Amino acid sequence: MTTSPLFYQAGPPMPEVSHGHGVFLWDTQGKEYLDGCSGAISCNLGHGREDIRDAMLAQLDRVAFTYRTQFENAPAVALAHALVEMTEGDLEKVFFVSSGSEAVESALKLARQYFVARGESQRRHFVSLRPSYHGSTLGALGVTGYQPLEAPFADITPSSIKVPGPDFYRHRDDDRDAHIRRVLDETRARIDDAGGDTVIAIVVEPVGGASTGGRLVDQAYLEGLRALCDEVGCLLIFDEVLCGVGRTGTWFAYQQWGVTPDLLTTAKGLGAGYYPVGALLAREAIVETVMASGGFQHGHTYAGNPLACATGLAAVEAIRREHLLDNVKVRGRQLQKGLETLRSRHPWIGDVRGLGLLWGVELVMDPVEKTPFPAASNLFARVTALAKEEGLLIYPRRSLNGLSGDHFLVSPPFTISESETELLLERLARALDRLDREVVAPLLAELAASTAHGITG
Repeated sequence: MTTSPLFYQAGPPMPEVSHGHGVFLWDTQGKEYLDGCSGAISCNLGHGREDIRDAMLAQLDRVAFTYRTQFENAPAVALAHALVEMTEGDLEKVFFVSSGSEAVESALKLARQYFVARGESQRRHFVSLRPSYHGSTLGALGVTGYQPLEAPFADITPSSIKVPGPDFYRHRDDDRDAHIRRVLDETRARIDDAGGDTVIAIVVEPVGGASTGGRLVDQAYLEGLRALCDEVGCLLIFDEVLCGVGRTGTWFAYQQWGVTPDLLTTAKGLGAGYYPVGALLAREAIVETVMASGGFQHGHTYAGNPLACATGLAAVEAIRREHLLDNVKVRGRQLQKGLETLRSRHPWIGDVRGLGLLWGVELVMDPVEKTPFPAASNLFARVTALAKEEGLLIYPRRSLNGLSGDHFLVSPPFTISESETELLLERLARALDRLDREVVAPLLAELAASTAHGITG
């Protein structure tokens, strides 16, 4: 077999995809896979949709690309209006990009330029959470808190001030309220150490993605961050690249708690996997300040091109037309119930958390102490491989700063039906049963024997 010239991350050989339809994909050998993670939590409408195809072809018949400094185009204007409407007017201005990392880079640069325009160029620090994920370009990586991704580039990355976020599973505070107070107090202390007038913005994922496995915030935490930002005069940025555009059952996850950011990023599901498109949404006053100073000194060649925006607009219209936010809520409750049933069957499933159709499942060696499995065991990769053998795609990562812990995301397309959700849970159950027999039970027995040998020896 000829070696492919492609290279990505290290890993086992992958099957070659043949085609997709609905929530299913098939490889060239005819094997069927239920797409239980929407690709990279991006194929929100499933595969092979003729309405999206028709919208893309109609735009191709007119014009595929124009440059934003030469022409305006109707799909970009219409999609921008749709996004503003999705925020209910909370955020009035839109800047298009082609990916989540680009959206985060844009937010960071707009925030910085806003303060430069205001004569506050001493503001040079961002505050973000550890763990977190905000993208792979250097600026976005600088606010990311995931050690393996950061390590090779630490010397050349403009790093942020890293603070802890809420962890409602692992915290050891007296109660949830005490936990939120402690996290906010530590955030305030770190900002005070740096100097509040040096902070540009706090950057947060309202619902965590790959780096935290669906870890949630709550209203008290977001209200505390909003108050802190207002007090020190910095901005609040919500990264909804993964959890936005309906994934949690509202257009944007922040709407679950009613705390509005100053800037918001989104991508992934905006193009529903059919074409790359992302966006930065901002308060009008921020944009007006920057534009009055000579314009936003930033941009990308493909930003806001007609084909991308026509695709995004078709995706948004499909979600509205088919009332898919309602389906996200209903199927999300079904999925939650099924995942919690699986947790009751396997004590090494430590936590099930999420909203809508974004769920994380964390695996632990000791459910009482919440001790992770040894990192060398790579349970996150092994459960993913077993699920794939059972015809189910899930999205894995490490939970604890990328160094240890195991979790996977279950985030199927918004179009998934009741029977397809049951099939997803059946295939996942088979994979978890196999993980128990083939991996967890032998590993726990080996560790117990090793411990006993150490005691008796």
